[in-house]
Amino acid sequence: MSRDLREFEKQTNRQLIIGGLILLFIVGDGLIYLIYGANAALFGLLCIGAGLLPILAIWLVLFLMDRFVKSKNSTDHQN
Repeated sequence: MSRDLREFEKQTNRQLIIGGLILLFIVGDGLIYLIYGANAALFGLLCIGAGLLPILAIWLVLFLMDRFVKSKNSTDHQN
């Protein structure tokens, strides 16, 4: 039985990221809501979103660079 370990790694990383975000938003912001109320929870969502923006921007740049390099490599191999 052969498994594609790269695909397994991608799937595991995706699940870990999704689980972490669920914990951050549901548990983290839920605790803010329970302790401080709805207005603080909304502000907490705003702060979490603002904190995730740089991470998403870095990920997007790296993703686009990866796609660019892969496309250049595939055109180089065709010539």
